[in-house]
Amino acid sequence: MAGQGGSVYRKLEEVVGCKWSVSVLLAVGSGVCRPGALERHIAGISTKVLSERLRKLTQYGLLEKHSFAEVPPRTEYALTPAGAQLVKIVKQIHDLDSELHPRPS
Repeated sequence: MAGQGGSVYRKLEEVVGCKWSVSVLLAVGSGVCRPGALERHIAGISTKVLSERLRKLTQYGLLEKHSFAEVPPRTEYALTPAGAQLVKIVKQIHDLDSELHPRPS
C-alpha cells in the first residue's frame, strides 16, 4: 500500500470506509476468487461497483489479479501479503466488536 503514491492513511480510509471494499477483501480471503462468484457471494453489490472495487484494491496492492488465456477467459483474484494483513486486522476489529457488544442468546 505504501509504494503506490499518496498517503497510506488516505488509502486505508477509502478501503475501510467503504463497506464494499471490506466485503470484497473478506470474501477473497475466504476463498471466493472469481468476479461472478464474488457478485453472488456479496449480497447487494452491483457488477459496476464490484468491478470498480476490484480495480481499486488491485491498484492499492491489496489484491492481485490473475488472468487465464482460456475460452471463455477466466479471471481470479487473490490477497497480496498486504491484503492478508489488512484482512487479519479487520477480523480482529470484528472480534473486538463481538467481545464488547455480545449478541443476546
